[in-house]
Amino acid sequence: MDTMPLVLDWEAVAIRLVFALGTGFIFGFNRSESGKTAGLRTTMLVCLASCIAMLQVNALLPQAGKHPDSFPTLDLMRLPLGVLTGMGFIGAGAVMRKDGLVTGVTTAATLWFVTIVGLCIGGGQYRLAASAIVLGLAVLWGLHYVEQRMHRRKSAWLTVEYGAGSECPSRLAHELAALGCSVTRRGAAWRRGDEQFEERLLVRWREPFDQDAKVSAFAELARRSGADATHWQMVE
Repeated sequence: MDTMPLVLDWEAVAIRLVFALGTGFIFGFNRSESGKTAGLRTTMLVCLASCIAMLQVNALLPQAGKHPDSFPTLDLMRLPLGVLTGMGFIGAGAVMRKDGLVTGVTTAATLWFVTIVGLCIGGGQYRLAASAIVLGLAVLWGLHYVEQRMHRRKSAWLTVEYGAGSECPSRLAHELAALGCSVTRRGAAWRRGDEQFEERLLVRWREPFDQDAKVSAFAELARRSGADATHWQMVE
């Protein structure tokens, strides 16, 4: 296992910084290729920052006039722990939620992972960092193709409003069935006197793991079926 020397020369610092930048570039390329906003620049900066934090710890370890038992007193490892805590805020900013759809979780996990790798690089743990990079890329690129072939069951609440005597219910049921969805009616009520009828439907379907194409078509299907208003929300 690699060890973290107490005294660093500039050659070792340069190697670690370049290693960190290269790591951030590789993972950032994966995110950019997937069309994510946190791409090359974000992952490279995150990995570089965590590497620099560990280099700073390394630089502070050999304090003049300190006894060997002063290392626990200095508690320098709080610096990388603080980096990981701050990483949580960046990761939270990468996650978006709308109508029950949650996106950006993989990007947030990638940023957190790159931070850990950057700390390993900054600490001189090259073999550990290289192993983590190989495994991380295998997960991001390898399992991506597996997920594309996976189908999972999804559910959403679909609320539609239509006028009295409208053929919206039968038309909408036909449109959803053609899309491969099953529909269960879960409630209905009159709104605005006897002019508008509101109906709540539970829609279920199967779709590739990382796609939400069908649920985004609900509003258009309801409009074509004669609905005056519609609202949908994913069931978690």
